[in-house]
Amino acid sequence: MAQIIETIDVDVPVSVAYNQWTQFESFPEFLDEVVSLTQVTDTLTRWKVNVGGVEREFDAEITEQHPDERVAWTSIGAETAHGGAVTFHRLTDTSTRVSVQLDWEPSGLVESVGAALGAGSHAVKKDLKNFKEFIESRGAETGAWRGDVDT
Repeated sequence: MAQIIETIDVDVPVSVAYNQWTQFESFPEFLDEVVSLTQVTDTLTRWKVNVGGVEREFDAEITEQHPDERVAWTSIGAETAHGGAVTFHRLTDTSTRVSVQLDWEPSGLVESVGAALGAGSHAVKKDLKNFKEFIESRGAETGAWRGDVDT
């Protein structure tokens, strides 16, 4: 099992960073490999991604979600099994540390080599930089979902 852990500090309050992260359908605006994402229910999302020129679709279940603290998920029916969590840590009234932990099981030679070379870590780091630019340039979230999930 491969694991990626990356963090970034963003210059917005924790509630703004968290609220934006709950707007899953906006992910294609800052996550490079996400083609589309549809929130089917409060806890089910449908993803279409393009990784290395290969398009894949899968569902993910939100297994834990606590406002201003954490969003965790696990994939359902994905070719590459994965799960993870994003946590939000208040640094000051106007800044937040966003941490991503992603656990995945590489499938096939290309994914195994990519994992060994740190390609996934590089991609997550870039996506977090994109998120930082997105949320800081706006200064406010595009929406919010403040529900609590604990399955």
